[in-house]
Amino acid sequence: MLTKNQSKRILSLSKKKYRTQEQLFVVEGVKVVNEFLSSKYELVEIFSTDMSFAQYTDAFLHISEKELSKISTLTTPNKVLATFRIPNTPPIDFNTLVLALDDLNNPGNLGTIIRLCDWFGIKDLVCSLSTVDCYNPKVVQAAMGSHARVNITYTSLDLILSKSQNTIGTFMDGNSIYEEQLPNTGVLVLGNEANGISKNIASLLKTKLSIPRFGPFKKTESLNVANAAAIILSEFKRRSIER
Repeated sequence: MLTKNQSKRILSLSKKKYRTQEQLFVVEGVKVVNEFLSSKYELVEIFSTDMSFAQYTDAFLHISEKELSKISTLTTPNKVLATFRIPNTPPIDFNTLVLALDDLNNPGNLGTIIRLCDWFGIKDLVCSLSTVDCYNPKVVQAAMGSHARVNITYTSLDLILSKSQNTIGTFMDGNSIYEEQLPNTGVLVLGNEANGISKNIASLLKTKLSIPRFGPFKKTESLNVANAAAIILSEFKRRSIER
């Protein structure tokens, strides 16, 4: 049976303050939990209505659907909820293309970008210290288990940019990504949803790229940052294949 203390502790992990204190985060749903169980992440507890998870003997607690609904943040809980330990981040590999995010606020956007990094083989994702927490439950759900294959580092972006010869950013008035020569290595920066890349970070970038608008009107103000990430990463990877 789920205790009140267990329930209270799990619910507290929806807040960054308590995730940081406990160094734990919550994962929900059969598919996503299985992704983390097959990864480097350390399982702490697993609560499930499904006895197939009973193989994790020391961590497993069989609970009812009613108990699961009390600790779940999902509208429709999906059989299992687990807590995992937040890992230490390995060193960044600057011999590949590194994606960096400058103060992203939206959990859904960050989760989607983590999944895009996984899809396009980006090993390192660097987030500014003000970017939304990657272990926010909404980020974890949107990433659908891709945390398991992407190294996510929170640090000051100016420190990261100083370590790379190729520093690239996305802007509305940059050079067309379809015409610019794109490197295989470097740090590629995407900006905040409302304000783009901050002035101090922009001043450190050597190359400014844009995704050109097409069609007769060209009135659309901007692209969603996750949509822009998909287009940009696809173009970088397409060029690397063609070389």
